[in-house]
Amino acid sequence: MNWIELTAYLGTGVIAGLLAGLLGVGGGVIVVPALVWIFSETGFAADWSFHLAVGTSLAILIGTGGTSAYAHHRRGAVRWDLVRTLVPWLVIGAGIGSAGAGFLEATWLRRIFGFFQVYVGLGMLFKSTQGETRRPPHTPGMGLVGTGIGSLSALLGIGGGTLMVPFLARSGLDMRRAVATAAACGPTIALAGVLGFILVGWGYQELPSGSTGFVYWPAVAGILLASIPFAPIGTHLAHALPRSVLERIFAVLVLVVAAKLLVG
Repeated sequence: MNWIELTAYLGTGVIAGLLAGLLGVGGGVIVVPALVWIFSETGFAADWSFHLAVGTSLAILIGTGGTSAYAHHRRGAVRWDLVRTLVPWLVIGAGIGSAGAGFLEATWLRRIFGFFQVYVGLGMLFKSTQGETRRPPHTPGMGLVGTGIGSLSALLGIGGGTLMVPFLARSGLDMRRAVATAAACGPTIALAGVLGFILVGWGYQELPSGSTGFVYWPAVAGILLASIPFAPIGTHLAHALPRSVLERIFAVLVLVVAAKLLVG
């Protein structure tokens, strides 16, 4: 890894950390497109660069998600009863999602991620402040939701908060507890997904040195080195800057990235 590549990883970590603190988003939404571009410029095999970006993003989320979950736990905001109910299903879903990624060509994985970016961008542009509130579903319903969120999260290299926070908020949790509970579930999705991407990517000769399956460890180290210390800075700025304006700017950037992924 040369200094230009390291600088790109550190820069990605700074942006991802700041956005995670500012808006409670980031993770795969930011890291996966950045890694795809870096891997392309570095000359990694195009056939597997998107898979490598998703698996690497999940490995990064173990660190960032664990840090976030611990911070929420210290504030007593995590509903651990819901976490314990969801975790087994999230693990099953993450296994399904990572296994499914091994059967998808990079073009299709890129398109799925692009459509997800559209969902995120439009959701932030036209976010509703109120929604129907209902009780969390019983175990079968939680199992279905958890498996679905785990599958899609592992497939896309995200921590699941974008999908889980709205579900928990509509199930009666206030937003603070919804965000905290989703953050506590994120490392489980990431860990299960990483193991899956290591297994499905095992033995491919085209992968770069420093990889274990579809996880590229130099990128994991470089991005975590910057994202973890910059997340608290983003949290501090969140109290000083207009959140609604920041969300709309971020949504437009996400939609631009989505267009690039879907058209390019």
